[in-house]
Amino acid sequence: MVELLMNDPETDGIVMIGEIGGNMEADAARWIKAHGTKPVVGFIAGKTAPKGRKMGHAGAIIGGADDTAEAKMRIMTECGITVVESPAVIGAAMAKLING
Repeated sequence: MVELLMNDPETDGIVMIGEIGGNMEADAARWIKAHGTKPVVGFIAGKTAPKGRKMGHAGAIIGGADDTAEAKMRIMTECGITVVESPAVIGAAMAKLING
């Protein structure tokens, strides 16, 4: 999906919202680092979730060290994504990236 948005001429920036558990956000972040040409703002939900506790569905279970919200946020930041702590500031962060 990220590749489609990066290649879409009508897309100015990408908002990536993820959650605890799994590795799709880290995979997408690494792809963005290698191939990204547009600004990306990221948010990871579940930062306060207790480790090992099921949070709504099986995919939200933290299975390893890189599955935590903190780890995903770190990986995203290292890959050049602007990571925000609250979904309330996603729009402002994107506007700043697009408008300078």
